[in-house]
Amino acid sequence: MTQGATDTASFPLPSPKELRRLREAKSLSEEQVAAAVGVTPATVRSWEAGRASPRGRKRVAYAKLIGTGGTEARGTSESPPSGARGKPAGLTKPSSSPAPAAAGTSAGAAETAQTDEPSAGNRPGAPVPALTPAEAFDALYSKNAAALFRQTFLLTGRRNLSREAVERAFEQAWQRWPEVAVDRDPAGWVRAAAYEYAVSPWHQLRRAHRHPDPPPAAPGSGALLEALLDLPPSYRRTLLLYDGVGLDLPETAAETEASTPATASRLRNARAAVAEQVPELAETSWPAGQSALLQEQLGALALTQPVAAMPTAHAIRDGSEHKARLWTRAAIALTALIAGIALITMVTSPARYGSPPAERVGGVPPRSGPQRLTPQDLTLQKKLHEELVRGPARLVPDLK
Repeated sequence: MTQGATDTASFPLPSPKELRRLREAKSLSEEQVAAAVGVTPATVRSWEAGRASPRGRKRVAYAKLIGTGGTEARGTSESPPSGARGKPAGLTKPSSSPAPAAAGTSAGAAETAQTDEPSAGNRPGAPVPALTPAEAFDALYSKNAAALFRQTFLLTGRRNLSREAVERAFEQAWQRWPEVAVDRDPAGWVRAAAYEYAVSPWHQLRRAHRHPDPPPAAPGSGALLEALLDLPPSYRRTLLLYDGVGLDLPETAAETEASTPATASRLRNARAAVAEQVPELAETSWPAGQSALLQEQLGALALTQPVAAMPTAHAIRDGSEHKARLWTRAAIALTALIAGIALITMVTSPARYGSPPAERVGGVPPRSGPQRLTPQDLTLQKKLHEELVRGPARLVPDLK
């Protein structure tokens, strides 16, 4: 085993998103990490973007600097989970028992595959059964689909679009299940995919999604939902992740692909805009109080919306595989069509190109020099030459 393989096994690193979160949690900039490890800031950005991975002594120094220290295995960490600040029951439901890890999946994927009440196989001391990929995906879907639908509704205000975004996100998760299974937070992966699809500006061109659904009938919920929908999509998403889902600031910044200061600024501006339309929030000027009040109100608003008739996990998997087969067949057909057109062009095109026969062109005057002078022109020319000498006094060049 080489030195690089030994370092990789002894000092495993979490996902790129988690690397950034750990760095920002320690209040370290990219320049500080680069100077401590001995690389450039661009290299640190490549590590956090997943384009490269540190090796050798740099990997050891980097792991110790950001706080992993070799204690994180297979993409998990000892840091508190995403919901450490407390999450509203209407949006998410925290786990309460250890996860039965599936073969080939990470502990983060198995964490979402558990039930709220530990069964006999999940009790301490009992053997942990291995889950197949389909079983792990079904558990992830059954545990998070309803809460994700409510979150997406608060983000869009449209029930059909929210249902479509959740279905599409889980279809993408099944298509890329090897990647999702080893992610530290599979539910967060699906949530990010659903949010990206839901806030896409192209939905405004669709007639069915141009206008939001009628506000809920619960008192006070309509004003809060209207205030949310009046926010820009980036502000709305930041507010929902931090005050609704319960992510901390570095995690919110990583999921929205923004810097931590920019995320904090968006959060302040979003709270100020919502407070102008929600009197209860305007009465609380303390940020922690506003956050707690928003968590309570967002959770209550989410519970006012009944979950749409979501398809089963089996139907999601079948639909995802069907779409993947259609896209594969379409790509093969398009490639075959292009190859056929190129082949037909090669066969039907002439091998030699000859010039056409020459034809006489009429109506064009023949090429000739200056016209000959007539007798009158000659007489005038002679007269001009004589007047130059015998005429009145004028400047005449002295030719010598």
